[in-house]
Amino acid sequence: MPSFPPVDEQLAYLRKGAAEIIRESDLRERLEKSLATGKPMRVKAGFDPTTPDLHLGHTVLLRKLKHFQDLGHSVVFLIGDFTAMIGDPTGRAATRPPLSREQIDQNAETYKGQVFKILDPVKTVVDFNSRWFSKFTAEDFIRLTAKYTVSQMLEREDFHKRFLEEKPIAVHELLYPLAQGYDSVALEADVELGGTDQKFNLLVGRELQRAYGQEPQVVLTTPILEGWRTGEEKMSKSLDNAIGIHEPPLEMYGKLMAVSDEKMWRYYELLTDVQVPEIDKMKRESHPMQAKKDLAKRIVADFHSAAAATNSAEDWAKQFQQDEVPESAEEISVSIREIEASRDQRSRVLIRLDRLLVRCGLADSTTDATRKLKQESVRIDNEVTTDPRLVLMIPDAGQTLRLTLKVGKRVKIALINP
Repeated sequence: MPSFPPVDEQLAYLRKGAAEIIRESDLRERLEKSLATGKPMRVKAGFDPTTPDLHLGHTVLLRKLKHFQDLGHSVVFLIGDFTAMIGDPTGRAATRPPLSREQIDQNAETYKGQVFKILDPVKTVVDFNSRWFSKFTAEDFIRLTAKYTVSQMLEREDFHKRFLEEKPIAVHELLYPLAQGYDSVALEADVELGGTDQKFNLLVGRELQRAYGQEPQVVLTTPILEGWRTGEEKMSKSLDNAIGIHEPPLEMYGKLMAVSDEKMWRYYELLTDVQVPEIDKMKRESHPMQAKKDLAKRIVADFHSAAAATNSAEDWAKQFQQDEVPESAEEISVSIREIEASRDQRSRVLIRLDRLLVRCGLADSTTDATRKLKQESVRIDNEVTTDPRLVLMIPDAGQTLRLTLKVGKRVKIALINP
């Protein structure tokens, strides 16, 4: 029989980083029941595999799942392979095009490998909502839709706004909250976690559990994590402010060191297991720079290793505090013909710097490279450059030109061959 900490201690840990608990009195009651019976609560969080890679923003929910797991409760990581085919309409002003089954399956496989960076693989149940929805008949769906009204659905903010603006709302989009809510019925969830933007869907789960004769789940929402760049936009790959959990250690460390001092404490709260009293103590007693270094090391260690975190800290210090090139900087061999624009009779070549940045993985495209150049984010041998073209001497046979390329916090060594 599992043993649980005292209820007040559990509540204090679970409140950390929570935006809202609906209802906290219900959560206390269920924690007390677990303590009395020795039976853990069943806690679920669903993730639709709409993109192949997770970033730190996604891990806020995973971290809170881990906290329930730390306290001895059962955790279900639910992959929404069925709901992903519908497409979550949350926050969208237009209908989302559904993903193909092949895309969903590929993304789901990558999710399974990434979540165990945080969750205990032995204690975590990984499930797929296609397990029950693949058995649903047309009659089952009709019975499900009868549990909720159109007027209730139009109370949802994004649906209400689109309705008033006479923008289309596809019927399948109305099924999404019902399908997500039914997941809680199928799993008999005691608690469901989700971002604040998922509150409506989570509350639908409570209503459907009542309709199916179950005790309604507790809803715990977590804040939306802001990106590492200056500003309050949510972390998003499309906004170029995300920190992917598969990013190289030095790159991850560098982005975390660029987080503002104010935002750093929010990252401590949402992305670490550090308890609130310890965070408050650091705010009073620690220098912000040292606290940020400790944060970056913690997070890099979580997703890579303690050794990688230490090496990243040392390399970052060399690169940005001692103005040295880190020993771990990747060297990339480039043929000059891949990047040249033209050459003259004096053994000089005009190269396309935008192509070089793409070739070295420092830009996603030549358009992205041009944007970074205009933003003065590019350094060549520690000199800022905004010109997309660069004149080089053509290396002789057997010789190599070596250029140190820096874009923001990222460093690569280009070895240019004839």
